Amino acid sequence: MKQHGIWTALLVWVMVWPSFSQAAMKDGIAAVVNEEIITIYELNRAFAPIRMKIDASYQGQKREDVVTQSKKAVLNRMINDMLIEQEAEKMGIVIREDEVNATIDDILRRQNITKNDLLKMLEKENLTLDDYKKDLKTQLARMRLLRREVNAKIAVSNEEIGEYYSKNREYFEGREAVRIKQVLLSFPRHIDEQGKAALQAEAQKIVNQLKSGESFEQLIANYSKDSFSLSGGDLGFVERGVILPDVEKVAFSLSLEEISDVIESPVGFHVIKVTDKKGAGAKSIELVRSEIQEKILSEKAEKRFEGFIEELRKKSHVEIRI
Repeated sequence: MKQHGIWTALLVWVMVWPSFSQAAMKDGIAAVVNEEIITIYELNRAFAPIRMKIDASYQGQKREDVVTQSKKAVLNRMINDMLIEQEAEKMGIVIREDEVNATIDDILRRQNITKNDLLKMLEKENLTLDDYKKDLKTQLARMRLLRREVNAKIAVSNEEIGEYYSKNREYFEGREAVRIKQVLLSFPRHIDEQGKAALQAEAQKIVNQLKSGESFEQLIANYSKDSFSLSGGDLGFVERGVILPDVEKVAFSLSLEEISDVIESPVGFHVIKVTDKKGAGAKSIELVRSEIQEKILSEKAEKRFEGFIEELRKKSHVEIRI
């Protein structure tokens, strides 16, 4: 089963946000979370990238309002993270060194960067590899706790899948599509009427050759200069609204294997052949079962996560001092 967005977001967060516990100075307390504190320095450090974006997007009182709301949201997220970390420690969740190293290797592979690239990124943030490993270890412990307390306690029944499918049938409607091959004789720049007439005559010659049994692929190789000529003129399946209206109108009116007459569009003269069709209509529930299950699981996980955090805050001492 795929991991939910919650776990992916937490892992990406590690790459973006340096450890909040690395504050070099304690210039005031932003919040108390049980026996630990979040300093104003740590809060400002976490908020700095967001503040830059706000300053670039807003002005005057609106900017101050957004700053206040966003800073409050960042502090609440930091409090939640600290509560989760404390709970993981209470439950004896331990992350081994080899797990941390394997996770770093996976991050490097998925981000397509080297270890030296990572070290340079950390250096810009005034962090060492040991700092990064320590923070990553904490995040992995959080993720394991959340999987245990959230993911493992939710399930999706066949009845729920069926109900979701019934209520969202329009979402699973397929779209009509045709697969076409095309010979395109493009208009040269500044073509005059005489040149256009000559090009149209050449296109008509192609139609006649096709209808007399000439190979479509050979004619494409001889005449077509568009980017699809290298693939035998195959445009693949196209839905309505994707190709030029003049070509679309004819494409969706042709029968299977039927060859069109010459079609004029703003870019040139087209000759097309329909090689396959897909009809519109709803996808069966079996085709979309996994998709529906994943969506319901994600929604349930989000709700349970919110409830889990709410319960943690209720049983903890949380004091916001700013």
